[in-house]
Amino acid sequence: MKKTNERQLPELDYFPRLVDLKALLKEKSYFLFGPRQTGKSSLIAHSLKEARVYNLLDNALFLDFNRNLRRLTEELNATGASALASGTRSPSVVVIDEIQRLPDLLNEVHRLIEERGVRFLLTGSSARKLRHGGVNLLGGRARTQYFHPFIVKELGRHFDLKRALNSGLIPSIYLSSDSNADLEAYTGNYLQQEIVAEGATRNIPAFSRFLKVSALCNATIVNFTNVANDAQVPRTTVYEYFEILKDTLIIRELPAFKKGKQRKPICSSKYYFFDTGVVRQLQGRGVLSEGTPEFGQAFETFLMHELTAYSDYKRPVFLSFWRSTSGYEVDFIIDEHTAIESKAKFVITPDDLRSLEAIADEHHFKRLVCVCLEKRPRKIGKIEIVPYRDFLEELWG
Repeated sequence: MKKTNERQLPELDYFPRLVDLKALLKEKSYFLFGPRQTGKSSLIAHSLKEARVYNLLDNALFLDFNRNLRRLTEELNATGASALASGTRSPSVVVIDEIQRLPDLLNEVHRLIEERGVRFLLTGSSARKLRHGGVNLLGGRARTQYFHPFIVKELGRHFDLKRALNSGLIPSIYLSSDSNADLEAYTGNYLQQEIVAEGATRNIPAFSRFLKVSALCNATIVNFTNVANDAQVPRTTVYEYFEILKDTLIIRELPAFKKGKQRKPICSSKYYFFDTGVVRQLQGRGVLSEGTPEFGQAFETFLMHELTAYSDYKRPVFLSFWRSTSGYEVDFIIDEHTAIESKAKFVITPDDLRSLEAIADEHHFKRLVCVCLEKRPRKIGKIEIVPYRDFLEELWG
């Protein structure tokens, strides 16, 4: 397989991220959830230099805490006494990395928040065990922040669209000199290990078959019966596996926009993988070429990533898509005011705008936008044709 890197990126130690942990933790404790290798540890190291960090991937530490949950309090007591004796400050923030490995530790965290006012940052690559295990979720004493791979605003002039669509935007892979090898390791080892660690399924061969089939359903309305047949698993198992992918933050569900006056809308959801490189690797595709359907689908997945990150980082919005039974489809709807069509094309024609015209007959939108690869913005009737860079700059600005 060809390498996807068109040019070598500069070696930079760290790209600042948009999530401001210091600002968040001034008010309250937080859960920080994001897929592995999205940069949570680097963000913590650069933002919370004085924090005390416990990484539960350290097996010795995990076993110590598993044997004695009170050990967390005992160590913080010792730190506080030492700080008092030396005239220094004890850590104002305590980080527990991969908290899903030891959910029972949250009872101790809860008590320390209540009795001592300790602020915690509790990170994880999955919320599955926390949601489904009946564990203490701190009763509103901690908020949740989701974390994503790079966005364009974070990379600035170092962003390259072809690299992003092929390599994806997981920091260590986007910046790698051999992104294909890293993607192969990520999808081959990490994803399966993550599922094993979650205890979500013991049938790894069946899940591996499902994972590849589900990747081919990226950015589409899923036919669960077809997926079950192709993956050679029962249909009920397919539903369970999709829930596992959602809980482990590998895919995101995009619900259907159901309002309409004339055309009957389809009500099923679409599913998007969290990273374009990961889904390309799982699909077994080579380098994506401009002008192909695969390139267009990756571009749509990339825009889904940016819109999701915007909703999680800046302002919560409700994202949906619209498709009529007659075949018109609009990729994204923001709340109920903006309809967005994604087109990975350098020249937009009136034929490319038919779905936006169709949805305009069904519902009043403040804006109808075609996000594309053209160089300069223009307008045809009520529809704005906007280069993707201009669209993202306006979105985040």
